[in-house]
Amino acid sequence: NGGLNVHNSCCLFPQPTIVPYEDFDVIADIKGIRKACKGLGTDEQAIIDILANRSSSQRQEIKQAYFEKYDDELVDKLKSELSGNFEKAILAMLDPPVIYAVKELRKAMKGPGTDEDVLVEILCTATNADIAMFKECYFQVHERDLDADIEGDTSGDVRNLLMALLQGNRDESYEVDEELAEQDATALFEAGEGRFGTDESTFSYILASRNYLQLQATFKIYEQLSGTEILDAIENETSGTLKKCYTALVRVAKNPQLYFARRLNNAMKGAGTDEDTIIRIIVCRAEYDLETIKDMYLEKYDVSLKDALRDECSGDFKRLLLAICH
Repeated sequence: NGGLNVHNSCCLFPQPTIVPYEDFDVIADIKGIRKACKGLGTDEQAIIDILANRSSSQRQEIKQAYFEKYDDELVDKLKSELSGNFEKAILAMLDPPVIYAVKELRKAMKGPGTDEDVLVEILCTATNADIAMFKECYFQVHERDLDADIEGDTSGDVRNLLMALLQGNRDESYEVDEELAEQDATALFEAGEGRFGTDESTFSYILASRNYLQLQATFKIYEQLSGTEILDAIENETSGTLKKCYTALVRVAKNPQLYFARRLNNAMKGAGTDEDTIIRIIVCRAEYDLETIKDMYLEKYDVSLKDALRDECSGDFKRLLLAICH
């Protein structure tokens, strides 16, 4: 597992833990779930065995078929049978990932105060295509405008940065322009450490619009120019939510899967566990890169993600998370 090659291959070919189930039989599945909910007590293990081994689109077929056969919404049925974090995670699995994401975005902004960490996690890791889908689905689900909600819910430099990300204009090629990297690195240095006060618009523009490999090249040159790692510069130059945004964008540009591994570790650190974050990442990343996130977790923390979850979570919730992790 030697050094850099791992990371480069990870970023380009991340591996999922859940793939479409080959012997998918939707009728057998809905009967299995129906049976698990019958009689005294629920057979949670049966529900886990089915849902944790089906892709998101297969789960949508299960929901549809369940309704057609039993004239009953699967989600309502499971809500009445399950509880706690286990219920939350199962319901998250029954939403198409983009619908789940926009519900999480709305939840982060509703009521007094904003859960900026959730906005940062979702928006700073999104591709251009994700952003476009978020906007469309946010409107369908909430009959509200995502741009307007984020604009109304944030302020100052954070608002400017999130609005820039919502443009969905990032270069997504794998080309590196060395000359541009030099220019950007110089601009970042002059906007930050090189002056009194930080010029956030330069940071925000570069971090929101360049491709990830381009940014990696820029960070290297930045370090040569300033003698400071870009993350240390951000740590010293910024604070609050803006610091979280910049740090997330830099970490994602360097290695998205390591970013998620860190988020999971933070959710389990210290007193109390942030189950919502654990559910969001494990359920949402399962079909994209959770296998690679597991690799990164082990490499970074010398403990497997599954062992960490075993220690932090319990009961059916734990069994479900471990099943999704495979």
